[in-house]
Amino acid sequence: MKRITGNRYSGKNSNQNKKDSSAKFFSKSKNSSKENNKLFMNSAKNINSNYKENDKNNFSSLKRRKPKNNSDIDFSKKATKIHPEFTNKKIFDDWIWGKHSVFEALSSERAINRIWCTSEIFSSEKFYILFKNLKSKGVLIEEVSWNRLSQLTFGASHQGVALQLACSKTISLEKLIYSSKKNSINPIILALDGITDPHNVGAIIRSAEAFGCKGIIIPQRRSAGLTGTVAKVAAGALEHLPVSRVVNLNRALVDLKKNGFLLIGLSGDGQLSISKFEKKMPLVVIVGSEDKGISLLTQKKCDFLLKIPLKGKTSSLNASVAAAVSLFHLTSL
Repeated sequence: MKRITGNRYSGKNSNQNKKDSSAKFFSKSKNSSKENNKLFMNSAKNINSNYKENDKNNFSSLKRRKPKNNSDIDFSKKATKIHPEFTNKKIFDDWIWGKHSVFEALSSERAINRIWCTSEIFSSEKFYILFKNLKSKGVLIEEVSWNRLSQLTFGASHQGVALQLACSKTISLEKLIYSSKKNSINPIILALDGITDPHNVGAIIRSAEAFGCKGIIIPQRRSAGLTGTVAKVAAGALEHLPVSRVVNLNRALVDLKKNGFLLIGLSGDGQLSISKFEKKMPLVVIVGSEDKGISLLTQKKCDFLLKIPLKGKTSSLNASVAAAVSLFHLTSL
């Protein structure tokens, strides 16, 4: 019995101790929370006072800083490291680079549109004679630096030389003059002066073949070559129309004039309307770019400058449209 009463008594004491300790804890926690609030308020006051003291200095320094945007990052150095496998493969479908690959392409007499090479490759014994012959046939050969060639090929192992294939072979001016006169009494040849847009060149070739022209003359420079885009826009007409690529257009016009061709230039400033032109003889129709037109030197070579009369408010036509309109009239004489 004593043990039982002792345990009960001890249990009451323990419960009482728990109540006393919990009461002390809550009283201490209330006091500590009040003290913490005081400390927090004091620290906030100190922070605000420090911020106010340094506000002017911090604002001036922040005002001078510029945020970094994605547009400020220079990616020019990284562009040359991109391999062509990660770019649009259609761009490089007609490209060949590397010494051995280019040499085999040149030796097989494939149609070449343009060649890029370093000065060391151009002057080497292996390529010099081949390049010289191609240049005389109108192929544009451009000497560039190693870094420039790396940019053009997007970091490929070019070994100092690269080329772009043409979709059709070109013929010499002499062959074009001979074949045009052989198949027609009054042939019409179209010459392009400064038309660099391949879509315009392809559309002109399509119209020229449709209206029975005997050939196209394009200069080596300041003109789009016979690329895949030109062939696609021409819609098969390039396979049936001979093209001569000349080194110098004005010299070619002189040769055509010596062979009995009459030189006609299309110009918005022409003094004679094309509807009033009625001469029947071998003709060379010269079409210039839409923005600049025919060059002044080429205009001096022309026998006639014809204009297409426009009745609307539009001051000029697209080069390919102007060529089609003029060929329609001239072939119906």
